[in-house]
Amino acid sequence: MAAATTRFSGRTFSGREMTLIREVVRDCPGLSRMELARTVCELLRWRRPNGRLKARECREFLERLDAEGAVALPDKRLGRAPGSVTRVPRTAAGEPGCPLVGSVRDVEPLDVELVREPAERLLFRELVGRYHYLGHTVPFGAHLRYLVFAARPQRVVVGCLQFSSPAWRMAARDGWVGWDDATRARNLQHVVNNSRFLLLPWVGVRNLASAVLSRGLGHLMVDWPRRYGLEPWLVETLVDPSRHHGGSYRAANWVALGATTGRGRMDRYGRRVGEAPKTVLVYPLVRDAKRRLREG
Repeated sequence: MAAATTRFSGRTFSGREMTLIREVVRDCPGLSRMELARTVCELLRWRRPNGRLKARECREFLERLDAEGAVALPDKRLGRAPGSVTRVPRTAAGEPGCPLVGSVRDVEPLDVELVREPAERLLFRELVGRYHYLGHTVPFGAHLRYLVFAARPQRVVVGCLQFSSPAWRMAARDGWVGWDDATRARNLQHVVNNSRFLLLPWVGVRNLASAVLSRGLGHLMVDWPRRYGLEPWLVETLVDPSRHHGGSYRAANWVALGATTGRGRMDRYGRRVGEAPKTVLVYPLVRDAKRRLREG
């Protein structure tokens, strides 16, 4: 009798593929979890549109199967799992700077620069870890990070932006788009989450937040397809209403859709419903975003 199919992250695995996965895990006990994930991706040709292996998603799938008793993965090796809090460095580059005030025209031009080099990654981690209320965590799935610089009166970093993979299921967003489960699974890859947005606390420039968001989205539309081979059609974000009302997003023409259940993206079993609901805001990057997301 053929094994049942299984669905995860928008892909349906046939019974034959599930048998192959179990055989790989059983027959390769010396591989790490990530090495197993890459092996499975290679065998099943599970790749992103740009050709890269979907190893991170595959590892999450294997760990779900392990939790359900379908496979027996090796023990985790030391490393940083997605969602884990990282150690925050403390350097002179991350110390508070001189107060920066005025309006956007006083500090322009603004540069939103993609983080590429190790030193830039460390600075991003330090600034977000020290000054963002959520701290710095390892992003889930695909992601891009940016450092934001003001040019005047001298060039200084004023903030950080991070875009990453979207939440798998979010009722307010899914209802606004008009998604059923199958359509969401097919087209979710065209949604990107603005998972961190930070203006440094000593920066008090009027209208800077909305200006940074606008420029950041412009870079996202170029850099995301270049990195991942997919055109983003919609950006989403979550705002904690106990801390912020989302004024900078609204000023940049983002649309508020409602509130989350408060579960969190990794709460698969609904144990935290209502614990910390967030306001859902979205910004269409293309004119017909809803239609594209419904129809593909």
